[in-house]
Amino acid sequence: MNPSNLDIKNTQDVNLIWQECLIHIKEQIPPLTYLTWFTPIIPLELTDSTIKVQVPSEFFIDWIEEKYRCVIDNAITNVLGHKYNLSYIVLNTIENEDYENIINSSTEPEKKIQIRLDKPLPAFDTHINIRYTFDSFIKGEGNQLARAAAVAISENPGQTSFNPFFIYAGVGLGKTHLIHAIGNYIIEKFPSKRVIYLPSDLFTVQFVEAIQANKVNDFSSFYKGMDVLIIDDIQDLVGKEKTQDLFFHIFNTLHQSGKQIILSSDKPPKDLKGLNERLISRFQWGLSADMQPPDFETRIAILSNKCKTFGMTLSQDIIEYIAYNVTSNIRELEGCLIKLLADSSFNSRDINLELARKTVNEVATRKNSHVSIDTITKAVCNFFEIAETKLREKNRRKEIALARQIAMYLSKELTNSSLKAIGLNFGGRDHSTVIHAHNLINKLIKEDFTVKSTIEKIKSLI
Repeated sequence: MNPSNLDIKNTQDVNLIWQECLIHIKEQIPPLTYLTWFTPIIPLELTDSTIKVQVPSEFFIDWIEEKYRCVIDNAITNVLGHKYNLSYIVLNTIENEDYENIINSSTEPEKKIQIRLDKPLPAFDTHINIRYTFDSFIKGEGNQLARAAAVAISENPGQTSFNPFFIYAGVGLGKTHLIHAIGNYIIEKFPSKRVIYLPSDLFTVQFVEAIQANKVNDFSSFYKGMDVLIIDDIQDLVGKEKTQDLFFHIFNTLHQSGKQIILSSDKPPKDLKGLNERLISRFQWGLSADMQPPDFETRIAILSNKCKTFGMTLSQDIIEYIAYNVTSNIRELEGCLIKLLADSSFNSRDINLELARKTVNEVATRKNSHVSIDTITKAVCNFFEIAETKLREKNRRKEIALARQIAMYLSKELTNSSLKAIGLNFGGRDHSTVIHAHNLINKLIKEDFTVKSTIEKIKSLI
């Protein structure tokens, strides 16, 4: 393309030049990066030394300048023959009278970006919980992708390729916290945007009420007017055909208008049996990200953060004990702290390791298919007719020591608990003590039939 043949003030020519630049850029970067950071850019004007473009936000400018400025400069030089400056205008700074020109300049009429002025709507409840923010969300290996995508979306709602954003995870792993955090951030940074959160069962209830009041059109128009729609527990739409049909049309309108859709579920889209296939297909258009149970270090961080929130002071031993023994979800971690706080406050008790052990046993989920250290301890103490507290004391009497060593041996053999977790359960002993106990009982089983028989009897009790 020869730039001398172009009218540099002609918006159509700017589009043609920018499309040529994008061809070069696309060859240099991954497809997802291209979709996220380059498709939202709209060329506005070309002068003798500058290309002016429109971008969604200030954050967008910082990211482009830091990561891809060299790629852009090389592309422009290849197309126009020499270097041009790149000038940015953020979407919300463009004067209203420029909107029509921008829309009409599109080289692909069927894909025009429809920009409209915000029209005031009646006040509504966003249902966003202000307690759930990114600051209070603990980042870990199990939620790294979901959180990173959530932050990117919050900076540029509707302007990334993460639309819809579909988060799936088991109970109590933080997905509701994360989607509320997105809503809180967008409301703070873009106060003019209409953001709403609601669980899917509430959406269904409202729809039924709209049918009864003959206001389905008003109901549909309300949600189609949102800039950010956040629906929690989308799996609850399974089996509700009419609600699914209405949501399908709302989804299409929002997506085609460049509005952000955020969904959560207990399973990935492909596993949502009983949901309309065309909805499942649309849920897979954007990014699906799972959230896994937090690892030990993340659980420690969560507990420490919650302690600050609750105004609690716990020793590191107690925090580690809870983190080692409560592994299924974040909700149970918080439940343990709340119960500890309640027991301590109402009964004027100090929070010690013994109280923590009791609390974990009462709060934490125990799956029947898995043997717990607590179950093993009870069985050993019943067999030897000794109190459970004896196994946690520094008691060196032969029968107590043997019972403790057998309990440690069985805990290592029958549970997935770490050596440190086992040691903490038996009076805060270290991992080397557990290894010694395991090796000793292993040796005795081979040499002493009585010990072997004792182990088998205790296993039958378990």
